[in-house]
This record gives sequence, C-alpha cells and structure tokens, in this order.
Amino acid sequence: MIDRHLTFRADIEKPEAETEQTRKERISGSTHFGDNDFYEENPDEIGDATWSEVCRACCVHEPQEWIKIFAGFAVLMFFLYFFLLGLELLGTSAKVLGGCTAGSLFGDDTNPVAGLMIGILATVLLQSSSTTTSIVVSLVGGGLGVKAAIYMIMGSNIGTSVTSTIVAMGHLGDGDELERAFAGATVHDMFNFLTVAIFFPLEIITGYLFYLTKAMLPNEVADGEKWEGPIKKIVSPLGSKIIIANKNVIKDIANGKTESCDEYYPTECDGAVNKANCKVGLIGCDKKTGDCPAFFQDGADQHDDEVSGGVCLFLSLVLLIVCLIGLVTLLQKMLLGTSTRIIYKATNINGYLAMVVGMGITILVQSSSITTSTLTPLVGMGVLQLEQMYPLTLGANIGTTFTALLAAMVSDSVQSLQVALAHLFFNLSGIAVWYPFPPLRNVPLNMARKLGKITRIWRGFPLVYIAVMFFLVPILLLGLSELFGQDSIGFTVLGIFLTILLFAGVGLTTYWWIFRGGKDSTLRKMASRQKKSATLQSLPEDMDYLKSEVMRLKEHTGLSDEELAEEKKLDGSVEEDDDIEATA
Repeated sequence: MIDRHLTFRADIEKPEAETEQTRKERISGSTHFGDNDFYEENPDEIGDATWSEVCRACCVHEPQEWIKIFAGFAVLMFFLYFFLLGLELLGTSAKVLGGCTAGSLFGDDTNPVAGLMIGILATVLLQSSSTTTSIVVSLVGGGLGVKAAIYMIMGSNIGTSVTSTIVAMGHLGDGDELERAFAGATVHDMFNFLTVAIFFPLEIITGYLFYLTKAMLPNEVADGEKWEGPIKKIVSPLGSKIIIANKNVIKDIANGKTESCDEYYPTECDGAVNKANCKVGLIGCDKKTGDCPAFFQDGADQHDDEVSGGVCLFLSLVLLIVCLIGLVTLLQKMLLGTSTRIIYKATNINGYLAMVVGMGITILVQSSSITTSTLTPLVGMGVLQLEQMYPLTLGANIGTTFTALLAAMVSDSVQSLQVALAHLFFNLSGIAVWYPFPPLRNVPLNMARKLGKITRIWRGFPLVYIAVMFFLVPILLLGLSELFGQDSIGFTVLGIFLTILLFAGVGLTTYWWIFRGGKDSTLRKMASRQKKSATLQSLPEDMDYLKSEVMRLKEHTGLSDEELAEEKKLDGSVEEDDDIEATA
C-alpha cells in the first residue's frame, strides 16, 4: 500500500515540485514530460494508470494553478484558431495558384492510371480532397464516366495526406519530434497507398466498387442543400477577408464550359468593388456579403491573381509554422512534469472508438487534412502514440466522404451518389483489410516508423519524399498513360518502349538496393549530408569557442599575437626537420 501511495504521489506531483530529471531517479520509475530521457522510453514500458489517477491529475489543482491553466488554454485556442486559419488560407491560395491547371486535368473520360494520377495531382494542387471529390461528383452529373470518377476518388485519397506531411516538417528543428511527427503523418500515406495497391487493380479486373454501389442506388436522389461545418463558419469570416478562391473557374474548365482561364480576364468592376459589380477571375468575392477580399484587384490578369495566390500561399505557410511552434511550445509547458502513464491512459481509447472520434471531427471541420494536420504535432510531442493516431486518421478518411455525399445530394444525380458511395466503401474496404487483424494492422505502422527513422539520419528526407511521391511519380505515370490514349501507333509504341525502360529501371534499382549494398550506401550518404549540414550550422559557435580558447591561452601565457605567431612558425619548422630526418 505504501509503494502504491508513493507511486501515485510521484505521478501526480506538480511541475514546481519536480526535481528529478530522469525516470531512473524517480520513485515510480515513470517518465514525465521534460525529462532528459523522455524520448528513450519505449511505449511498451509505460505502466498502466487508473482513471482515478487521471482525474486527479487533470482536475485537482490549487486556485493559482487553475488561473494558469485557463490562461494557457486561452492562448492555446488563439494559436489553434490561427493554425486552422493557416490551413484554410493554404487550401484557398493553392486553389488560386493551381486552379487553372487542376481544372484542365479533369477534362475527359480517362484511362484508370490517368484517372488515379489526376486525382493525386489535383488534390495536391488544390490542397483539399473535399474540393476534388466535390468537383468529380459534379462532373459525373455533367457526363463524366462513373468508372473514371472512382479512380480519381482513389487518387484524391492519396493526395489529401500531403498536408499533414508538410505540417510534420514544422518539427525540423528537433530530431526526436520530427521522427515521431513524420511517422504520424505518413501512417495516413501508407494506409492510402496500400489500400490503392489492393483495390485499384481489383477495381480494374472486377469492377468491385462500381457494381457494389450500383446495386445500392435508388431510382432518384432528392435535391439537398450544401452543409457547412461549424469550424468552417468560425474560420471562414476572417479568411474571406484575405482571399477567396473562385471554384467556378475550376469547375467550368473541368466541365468544358470554358477552354482556359483567359475568358475570365481581365477582371473589371463597374462602380463599387463588390460581387454585384465585378467580373472576377481566380480570386472571387464573398457570396453572402458581396465584399471582395484584400487580394482582389480590379483590372487584374491571370498572372496577377496567381502571384497573389503564391504570396498568400507563402504567408499561410509562415502562419502555420509560427502557430505550430506556439502550439507545441505551450503544450509542452502545460504538460511539463506530467507522467506519461497519465497521458497515455487518457489518450489510449479503443481503436474503433478512435475511428468514430476521427470521423466526427472531420465531419465538423469538413476536411480530413485539418484533422490529421492538427493531430500530427501531438504525435511529434509524444502526447499521442502512433498506434492511436492510426485509427484517428482512418476515421478522418471516412468522415471526408461526407462531403462527397452532400455534393451528390446537391447535384440531384444518381450517378453522383454512386461515386460518393464508392468513395465511402473504398475507405471502409481498406479499413476492413488493414485494421482488424494485428499482423496486417502493423504493416502501415511499421512502414511509417521506418520513414520516421530515416528523418533522423537526414532531415531533408521529407522534402524528397513529398517531391517524389506526390509530384514526380504521378506526373511520370500520367505522362506514360496519356501516350496510350492518343489513338496513334507511334505514341503507343513509344509508350510501350518507355514502360519497358521504367520497369527495367525499377528492377535494376531494386536489385542494387537489396543485393548490391544500395540501401547501406544511400543511408551513408544521407548521414554524411546531415553531418555536413549540422557542422555548418554549428560552425559559428565553434569559431566563437576557438576564439575564446585562443584568448584564454594568450592571457595564460602572457604572449602577444606576434609572439604566438613566431612560436607557431618555430614549431612548424621543427616538425618539418623531424619529417625530413624520418624520411632520410
């Protein structure tokens, strides 16, 4: 009983009273936030706390402590609001910057590979799978084939995970946090890649999703209203004052109503600058108030709007990084001294319940990117384990299908509803494969952990990962697939030749990676590059240290600079004579 009391007291001890710096020096042996060996603890080593301990650690505080908690919570909400605003501006500015390109990608009824790659690229460019799926659903109502739309929806599932991967890069300054955050972000990627790897060829061969959803269709769909989540209503008023993306441009180009963005320019206003009086381009005006945002420019051309979108994109990234640093720093201070036993007990809920939580949050914020991006820093800090992040992201995948279902209701099209249902059952099918059975559940988890460990070897890896997986590979495969869709023998032969070269290159690279020491060689080069980078960063401090040591030496010996230089020359000549004698 005494030991249990001591353990309990050690776990709930307030940060002010905390004197130990490592778990080895603590009576309970538990790790607390702020310990020097915090990141050395294996999750399997964490003991199990009771719910009474959790409640006591959470709710039993002195009056002055409650004041600090409420003040910290208010500042936390401030940073969280502007973090969400940054994500909103990131998506909006991406739509402005890449809207014309993304719209032109959707044009025709494409082959399966092209459809998949279009879904990835369009979602990366628009920074929103919800926008991509809504456009695809509306295109189906306008004549796009259901099968092609299903492949695009699969691609959008992959593309949406790039946002949380970008957010994980906000932890570049701390190797431990970057490893955890990048693993937490890429577990979403790995699930989506693995699910597409199974159901993409299955859909091509059997039409599994097409026929399943076709059998579920009603005769007609009642017309509905577009629903806007409460978080969107909170963030959008300020975001709409800064920049608004005109989604009609993307939809009109995708539907073929307009051939290019040139038809929307130059923008011009007949009288006061508001929606009623202005012809708008990629940057639009508020539909509710009629006000035009700060980045709207009367008389602008396409280049002007895209420059504005690029500037806003840069500002949104700065805002995200600043708010991310603020959130992480504040949470670390608030959790300082709290036992990991308490935290993991509070966050270690049933996986299926975690899916429901992730789904509910995503329905509220209307974006799986916002859900996963907000949770990624918590994984980086160690508040959430990777095993808990995984089901939350799966729930977010389900929640984001709600947007497509609503878009289908608005479109009043049975085929649109079929695509929205295909999106839902695609994610449910992936969860049925990769979550219930522990051996399969560990596959995406272990893949994400390995990617996280690579960032410890080289912190520049996340940039390469994003460039290759979300840009280079999709563009390459899209280009190859388009060669086979030109109805030309010459292009077909060229496509076959390039495909053979691609497979040969992949085969040789795999052989080199596994059997010729390619893996070890690559890891050594990454480690060398990271070492050089770390050396360059510490060079100013090292130079200051050397200067201080020289000054200390001068003070100790009492020699002037000229005398030290003369002595150095004499030492050098003596060493040279010794070398000559040794050679002789």
